[in-house]
Amino acid sequence: MANVDFYTLVTGYSHNLRVNGSGLGLFGTGGFAKSVVVGAYQDTTYVTDRYGATQGAQVNNVKYIHPSSGELAGSVVLDLQKIPNYQSTLNIRVTNSTAIRVENVNLYIYDNDPNSTNNPASGVVCKVAEIIHLGTDQAVTGSGDTTWYTPTGSSVIMPLSQSPGISGLYAGNGTSSTRSDTTHDWYVAISASPNSIGAKTNFALSFLAEYL
Repeated sequence: MANVDFYTLVTGYSHNLRVNGSGLGLFGTGGFAKSVVVGAYQDTTYVTDRYGATQGAQVNNVKYIHPSSGELAGSVVLDLQKIPNYQSTLNIRVTNSTAIRVENVNLYIYDNDPNSTNNPASGVVCKVAEIIHLGTDQAVTGSGDTTWYTPTGSSVIMPLSQSPGISGLYAGNGTSSTRSDTTHDWYVAISASPNSIGAKTNFALSFLAEYL
């Protein structure tokens, strides 16, 4: 059976969230454990536990600014297609001992119910965008999403590119690849805004795909 892993991204650091039993926490100005203002979007992202109580490494933060743009560290605002893969929040990786193609790839944002991804996250609006930009030059336009998605359980599901190959080298326009590979990588920017005060723990990401 193919393995699915979730890696955080930041220069010089890589952390497998699945293997290490951790997650991502989205916080406000000032860093770890700082609240995000209701109706605003996070300014910092950290590795943490599911309750946001344990501080891990600070990782790439991409803040929702506009339906077609995001803000990186240093208040750099870019169109989504100008954000390089390595500056996205999360790298989702599928590996298999033999080369496989991956199709019908979908990402869910839901309420952390262990039995179902049907219900939307509770108390929070989450924005997600797939990043497809192989280079490092922010002046170059990639081929990922031009606008953020707002996934809500099974009502709004975010599609991801098919068979992107190792490091997303073959993602292309997201739909044309038939690449068989032992590793397939997707890059995702994540941003969220609370719609009420208090910690939001009924908030999770799920990845579902078919392979052959």
